Formats: sequence, C-alpha cells, structure tokens
Amino acid sequence: MEIPIWHNIHPDFKFNGFSCNLDDLSEIGYSLVKEGEPYEVVIGQFVLDWISNKPTLEVFTSGSTGKPKRIELNKEHMVNSALATGEYFQLKPKQQALLCLPCSGIAGKMMLVRAMVLGLHLDEVEPSSNPLQHNKKLYDFVAMVPLQVEQSLQELDRVGILIIGGAPVNDKLRAVLESGSTQVYETYGMTETITHIAVKEIAPEPKPYFETLPNITLSTDDRGCLVINAPKVANEKVITNDIVELKGTNQFTWLGRYDSIINSGGIKLMPESIEAKLTPLMPSRFFVAGIPDEVLGEKLILVIEGQPLPTDEILQKIKSQASISKYEVPKDIYFVKSFVETATQKIHRDKTLKLIL
Repeated sequence: MEIPIWHNIHPDFKFNGFSCNLDDLSEIGYSLVKEGEPYEVVIGQFVLDWISNKPTLEVFTSGSTGKPKRIELNKEHMVNSALATGEYFQLKPKQQALLCLPCSGIAGKMMLVRAMVLGLHLDEVEPSSNPLQHNKKLYDFVAMVPLQVEQSLQELDRVGILIIGGAPVNDKLRAVLESGSTQVYETYGMTETITHIAVKEIAPEPKPYFETLPNITLSTDDRGCLVINAPKVANEKVITNDIVELKGTNQFTWLGRYDSIINSGGIKLMPESIEAKLTPLMPSRFFVAGIPDEVLGEKLILVIEGQPLPTDEILQKIKSQASISKYEVPKDIYFVKSFVETATQKIHRDKTLKLIL
C-alpha cells in the first residue's frame, strides 16, 4: 500500500526540541489533547487529523470579510504549499522556526505542515501579542500577524525571515521594518489557497508589488478582481473580491476589496486607500466604513478603538492632509472601547459596526 504523501515526515523535523516521526506524532497529538493548555489541545487535534489516512481536512475561513465558512482542504495541496514556501524562501532542513499563531486557523496549521515537510525545528508558544518574549533563541523563519510584529519590534533582530499575514501592513509599521536587519515579507492569500500564494518584500529591498510563489499564475475578471490559478494547491481557479493592478502573470498591486467599496453620493470610495492615508494620524486601531444615509445613500465614517477623543481635532488633522480629498473626510467619528475580533485576531468590522449602530 502506497504511503500517503502527507505521512512523509522529514527525518530532520523536530517539535519543541524532540525528533518526531509518524508514530511520535501520534503520541504527541494524544498527549496535547489530553493534558495540554487550550491552545495546545488545538495543536494536538490538528496533528491527529493530519496523521490519519483521510486525504482531506476541514477548516474554517477567518470570517473577517463575512461569516466563517467551513471548507475542505486536500492534504496533498497543503504539502505542495509547504514545498512552494520552502522553495521561494530557500528554507533548509534543521532551520529554526516558531509557531506563535493559533492552530485553529490555517496560518497556524501551515507552520506545522511546513516544519514536518521541510524538516524544520519548530518551537510552539502560546499565541500572544509578543511571542518572542518567551525565550531568547534565534529563529530562521517566523509567521506573525501585524499586531504581534508591532509588539515584537525590539526582538525582531533574532528572526531571519519574517512573514506577515492576516491583515495589511500599515505604512507606519512598514517604515520601521524597512530599517531593520530582518528579511520581512507581507503575504497575500486566504484559507482557500492554503495561506499565502504571493508575497511582497518589505525589507531589505522594499517592493511595491506582490510576487507569486512557484506554480501560480494570475489574471483578472471583468470587475478588475484577482483570479488565481494555482493547480497544486486548489482544484479550481480562485475568484477573489480583491481589486488589483496586474504586472504580468505573477505580480500585482493590491488596491482594495470590491465588496467594501463605499458609494457615497455617486462617489466611489475605497476604504483601504483611505485607511492607508489616515494611519499616520491615528492614535490606535481604526477603520473606515460606509453606513446608510438618506441623502448620500452611504456616508463615510471613522471608527477608532479606545476612549473618546476630541473629534474636532481629529477632523482638523485629516482635513489638513493634502493627500486626502474632501470626499475622503469622514462625516462622523465613533469610538469603541474594544473592537470585536475574529478567532485569528482580525478586526471583525461588521460586528464592531453593530456596537455603534
């Protein structure tokens, strides 16, 4: 009987310092499920799911752009995704990696898969805003969300290659990262494409565009939205709601979400573009959105996380920016003590809006 490709655990793979083969993973999985912390129970459940003979596994989308969906992923595709990441970043067996993302999401699961497939030495820590504080080790490869990166800036010199996903990297954070010693990449992808299918270099050589991993080509539909052809990680072409500007068949600039466009009095506003301009002015996390308005159809609002601040001062700062047109100035400003988040720590915009409407 042919051994399933996902059972080919690399002989150099280590988990928390211990060498692991397929039988060891079974013991580790059961131990974590039975005795682990809540975040480790999820790791254990995934490990047991992975080593089963079933060729697929169920995952949920993040829910940041709508209701989380249950989808089925092919384990062979997950192996192919890991191999593509290894090829693009030239990862080698025995290199040190860190799992600091929840294994409930595809990003955390794929860090484990990459380690098993590529023979990395993987440490796991409880997901937190500053995951590098738990030890002083050097890591060759780490994946984080932007919030974790912001809280780990003093420790990033211990990381060789850092990939960032889950949310766009704002200009303020990007500027800080460009001056560091770590190779940093913003990633583009989704659960349906088994995490990233393209990356954009932030440091040491900042690039304005995303570049695909091996065996992936791109096109756009009649809306100007990205269409991904990735036969090694997805059975069908993936049609997205991301408006892009293509540069050939494997590079693109991300412009925003088709389904987030705000039509205010006939003027089409792209929240992502406005947020990029507002970032240097904002004291904390924020987002802009459109809400129903009798006159405009939709009106632009600004939602800020934290205690209320003088709105007149904020609006004055916004209006003084030459890059911000009069249509991009919010009509109202709302404050929310704490944003509602998805399971993967993204801002859940719809649920947060319900707190104020």
